[in-house]
Amino acid sequence: MALVALGVSGGIGAYKAVEVVRGLQKHGHEVAAIMTRSARRFVGEVTFEAITRRPVITDQYARGANADIEHISLATDAALLVVAPATANIIGKFANGIADDFLTSLYLATRAPVLIAPAMNTNMLEHEAVRRNLTTLGARGVRFVEPGDGYLACGWIGKGRLADPEAIVEAAVRVLEPRGSLLGRLVVVTAGPTYEDIDAVRYIGNRSSGRMGYAIAAEAARRGARVILVSGPSALAAPSGAEVISVRSAAEMHAAVGRHAAQADVIVMAAAVADYTPADGGAEGKIEKAEAPLDLRLVRTPDILADLGRARGQAPRPVLIGFAAESGDPVARGREKLKRKGVDLIVANDISRRDAGFDSDLNAATLVDANGDEPFPLGPKTALASIVLDRAERLLNLARDRR
Repeated sequence: MALVALGVSGGIGAYKAVEVVRGLQKHGHEVAAIMTRSARRFVGEVTFEAITRRPVITDQYARGANADIEHISLATDAALLVVAPATANIIGKFANGIADDFLTSLYLATRAPVLIAPAMNTNMLEHEAVRRNLTTLGARGVRFVEPGDGYLACGWIGKGRLADPEAIVEAAVRVLEPRGSLLGRLVVVTAGPTYEDIDAVRYIGNRSSGRMGYAIAAEAARRGARVILVSGPSALAAPSGAEVISVRSAAEMHAAVGRHAAQADVIVMAAAVADYTPADGGAEGKIEKAEAPLDLRLVRTPDILADLGRARGQAPRPVLIGFAAESGDPVARGREKLKRKGVDLIVANDISRRDAGFDSDLNAATLVDANGDEPFPLGPKTALASIVLDRAERLLNLARDRR
């Protein structure tokens, strides 16, 4: 049995937090509720007091012995901090270290895992400031329960509705009672594009959205792994349970992966890393246009996967998995990359298909390894992520047996 601190902030989904309490209690956990001032406009304190059988914490400056340090006491005792619903306001305060009430002070004081269930208007969720705050929190190891699609309190239809209480409870239980086939393993995943700056305004990039890598990171976390997601620029929310390292360039991604490669059990290079970058780096300021042609000299970027293969040599780990987005004959190119880069598995896909690949929830690929080819017909990237990690687990088991 664990003590869960449940933060409730001011959104219409606050009433669902009651069911989150019930769900956690059914799993044998105790719950201490913290309500922000805005939350109390939607749900009464007595409701949470009745089901938690504890006083609801609402005031950072409540009178009484040791009341002024209660957030430190709860920060020490709580095994998990859950915030549901988490408004744009509370997310912004967490991301920027603002501690102006009990809940925000508790967030700064606790060293327990933090699980956030965002809920807000669709436009708010997509706003650059909110996306940046979510990315910042993800980089600190905060876990998320993705909001759902549907009718919102404002009358809109779109993404932003608080996730179902069952999904929030399930995510919390995964943190409190870790289990899964990858428990105790470190999985490093790269995702998204890299941007190679030409000047302060322009860059060389590609159409990768990061969906494939994010799906793999989410699936690895569900299997109990510690997941480090090294992500190029992406509009996607951080997968629940993943630690996100945000990078921009191929060089930054190379350095970030390198810092964790020696400890990793599996590395999945799903990012679309730029092959070339301006030779002299990005120019300061903006290059002004002129009548004469602009000559831009490009040089090769580091081949992260090949460098990983060389560094590993004949060692059994980390398991190395790469992606090959090709035109023409992707399987042949994938097999050539498998051998040249010294890796365990290449996921080859044809970028000429209009129904899959970049910026799509679908993919079609062929898994290429030393034993042959396995086609994956058109289907969700989440399904392909599961198959890729099944292969990774098999390779881990083979590496263990060779010791």
